[in-house]
Amino acid sequence: MAYEDSYPAIRPIAPVTPRTARLLERLNRFPWWVIAVVLIALITARTIYLSETYLEAFRFIVAGLSVTMMTTLTAFLIALVIGLVTGMGRISQNILGRNIATLYVELIRGIPMLVLIFFIALVGVPTVVQLLNSFGHWLNALGFYSIAQPLVLLENKGVPMNVRAIIALAVTYGAFLAEVFRAGIQSIDRGQMEAARSQGMTYWQAMRYIILPQAIRNVLPALGNDFVSMLKDSSLVSVLAVRDITQVARLYAGQTFRYPEAYATLSVIYLSMTMLLSMLVKVLERRYHSHER
Repeated sequence: MAYEDSYPAIRPIAPVTPRTARLLERLNRFPWWVIAVVLIALITARTIYLSETYLEAFRFIVAGLSVTMMTTLTAFLIALVIGLVTGMGRISQNILGRNIATLYVELIRGIPMLVLIFFIALVGVPTVVQLLNSFGHWLNALGFYSIAQPLVLLENKGVPMNVRAIIALAVTYGAFLAEVFRAGIQSIDRGQMEAARSQGMTYWQAMRYIILPQAIRNVLPALGNDFVSMLKDSSLVSVLAVRDITQVARLYAGQTFRYPEAYATLSVIYLSMTMLLSMLVKVLERRYHSHER
């Protein structure tokens, strides 16, 4: 009896109510890391606003924002076209087209992006200019002077580095987007293509009006994520002396030796842009899933 009295009675655990369970589930799924990122961004933004040196760095670096956005948008639009054509080539029944598309994708994906940017900008573009010059001389010999003259006069130094950077990013990301489009097209049931062909449509008509609209809708979230990735990778074009925000930040740090101010400000600018775009992609995904339901 004394042994039993020495221990207090154990109280039964109260059952978890449905409301409490839902609250715990929401707390468990809540992205707490977003709060940490937002706090870091707010603290850094407050430092930039209150510190004269940080504010000076921000005003200097933000001047390259238009170049960054223009380069990213233009390159991504071109990459979409390259990726769509290559993705369709990857699933084509044409042996030559399929193998050319596969070769392009495998070559691009097997080389580091920085190396590709150097190669395309400093080797690929000059080679294309030489080929256009040769083609212009050939047209000139045939008597097509109006068409041949611009090609003959085209010079390698006449192609700006901004244009080379856009070409390099577009060609590089075209291979990655090709795989996205290929997966999207293959996610559509084959029966839809067969049904369209049975209604008298050609292969390209069925692809244009039936398959591609559904495939593009399926891959929209992935395309959004690739756009965010391209925005970050656009910082690599600074190696070509393109005056984007990364290059401008490097110039500011080299002139003033204020490395913390330059690169902290640069990081916050990139973080703000990528977080905003990532939230837009999340909204797009939620709308897509809600429409599916």
